Amino acid sequence: MTRRIVLTAWSVFCVGVLLWPLAAAGALIQRDMVVLPHPALSLSALGFGDLPARGAPQDGVLALAGLFVDATLVARLLLLCGALVGAAGAAALARHVTGGSRVVPQLAAVTVTVVNPFVVERLIQGHWSLVVAAWLLPTVAWAGLAGNRTLLLVGVWATSLTPTGAVLGIVVAAVCSTGRRAQLWSAGAVGTVVSLPWLVPALLGGAGTGAGGATAFAPRAEHLVGTVGALMGLGGIWNGAAVPASREAGFAVSGVLLAAVLASAVGRCPRPLLVLAVSGVGVAVAWWLMPGTAGWLLSRVPGAGLLRDAQKYVALAVPAYCALAALVADRRGLLAGLVVVLAVLQVPDAPHAVGVLRPVPVNPAWSELAEVADGRDVLVTDTGTITMHRGRTVLDPRAKAVALVEPGGLRVDGEITDRPNPRWVRSVEAWRGEDLAAVRSSGIGVVVDDGRIHDLGGGGPRRGWRWWLGLGLTVLWLSVPLTPAVPRRIPGVRRTARR
Repeated sequence: MTRRIVLTAWSVFCVGVLLWPLAAAGALIQRDMVVLPHPALSLSALGFGDLPARGAPQDGVLALAGLFVDATLVARLLLLCGALVGAAGAAALARHVTGGSRVVPQLAAVTVTVVNPFVVERLIQGHWSLVVAAWLLPTVAWAGLAGNRTLLLVGVWATSLTPTGAVLGIVVAAVCSTGRRAQLWSAGAVGTVVSLPWLVPALLGGAGTGAGGATAFAPRAEHLVGTVGALMGLGGIWNGAAVPASREAGFAVSGVLLAAVLASAVGRCPRPLLVLAVSGVGVAVAWWLMPGTAGWLLSRVPGAGLLRDAQKYVALAVPAYCALAALVADRRGLLAGLVVVLAVLQVPDAPHAVGVLRPVPVNPAWSELAEVADGRDVLVTDTGTITMHRGRTVLDPRAKAVALVEPGGLRVDGEITDRPNPRWVRSVEAWRGEDLAAVRSSGIGVVVDDGRIHDLGGGGPRRGWRWWLGLGLTVLWLSVPLTPAVPRRIPGVRRTARR
C-alpha cells in the first residue's frame, strides 16, 4: 500500500509540474493550440476544409463537445487523463520488463515518460494532442508485449486524436504485437478505422504541401549537443522559440548523458522497444540528412504533409527509454537516483517554461462574428494564418470560432512552406475589386475587412456531402471503444501484468 501511495504521489507531482497552468479559466491559446469554449462545427473542423486535415479528428471532437459543454474543459480533461494513464502505463511497463514490483524502477520510468524534452517542447508549441499520444505510447507498448488486446486497441484509439499520434500508436502496437497474429490484425484494423477522419480527406484532396516543408520543419540542433544529440535526448524541435531556455544554456547535455546511462541496459530490454527507438530516432536523423528525399515525398505522396515535422518520430523512443530507465534503476538505488536527476536536468525550468500555457480570456469579438456568420463561411482579408493575440504568436483563433476561409500561406525562417489557399486569394482579389458576386460565388457570406464585419446576406452553412462525411467519420472515431471489435476481457491479462 505504501509503495502504491508513493508511486501515485510522484506521478501526480510530475503531471502537476507540467499541467499546473491549465487550472486557470479561459481559452487555451498558445501557438498551434487554439481551443475555444464552443468551436464551430465547420468543414475545416471535420477535416474537409481548404487545407490539409492536420486537425482531424481532434477539431471535430472538440466542436461536437462544444455543442454541450465547454470544449476547453474537455481538452484539459484529455491532457490530465493522458498524463495520468501514461504514468500508470509507464509503471506497468517497468514491472513487466523488470519482472518485479519494486517502486524505484517504476518511479524512474514514470519520470522519463512524463517529464522529458519532447513533451515540454511540444506543449510550448501547442501540440497538446501529440503530447497525449506520446504519454500513452508506453501504455500501448506494455499492452502489446503483455497480450492485453483490449488495452492495446483502446490505446491505439486514444493516441489517434492527432494524425501523427495515430501513426505512432499504430506503429508501436504493430511492433509490440510481433508473434501475436490475431492481436496484430486487430490493431491494424482499429488503426485503419481511427485514421479515417484524416486519411480520407488526405486521399480525396491529393498532395497537400510543397517540398519546402522538408527543411523548414527538420530537426534542429541544440546548444552543445548538435542535432543528433538533441534527438537522443528527445529534443530537437524545429522551432527554436519552443525550446526552454535551459536547453539553450547547455542542459541538453543531460539528455545525452541520460541516453548513455540507459544504453547500459540495452541487453535486457525487449527487442521490439529497441526497434522502435532506433527507427524513430533514425527516421528523424535521415529526414534531417536527406532533405531532398523528404521533399520529394512531401510533394508527391498525398497526405505526407501531415507527417513533415520529422522530430515527432523520436516519440517512438519513449517506450524504450521508459523500459531502460526501469531496468537501470532496478540494479541499485544510486543508478535510480542518477536516472531521475538526469531526466529532470534535461529541462530543469519546465515548470516555468510551460507557464505560457496559462489560459486567456475569450475575445467577445469572436462570439459576435460567430453570431453574425451563423455558420456561413467567413473571409478575413487583412490577416494571415498566424496572428498576434495578447502578445502571443498564434494561429488565428477565428479559424476555430467560425467557418473561416483560411489564408493557408505559411513562411518559416523566410522559407515558404505552404502556398496560400487559392480560394482565399481569389476571394480577397474579388473583394478588393468590389466584385461582390464573385465573393458570394465562392460560398462566402461574411467578410471582415479592416476589423469591420460586412454581412453579404443570403446562403447558409455549407452542408454538402463532405460535411456529412466528415461528421460521420468523426462520430465513427468516437464510437470505436464501444464497438464489438474491441474485446472486453482477455483471459490471463491479470496474471501477465503482475509478473
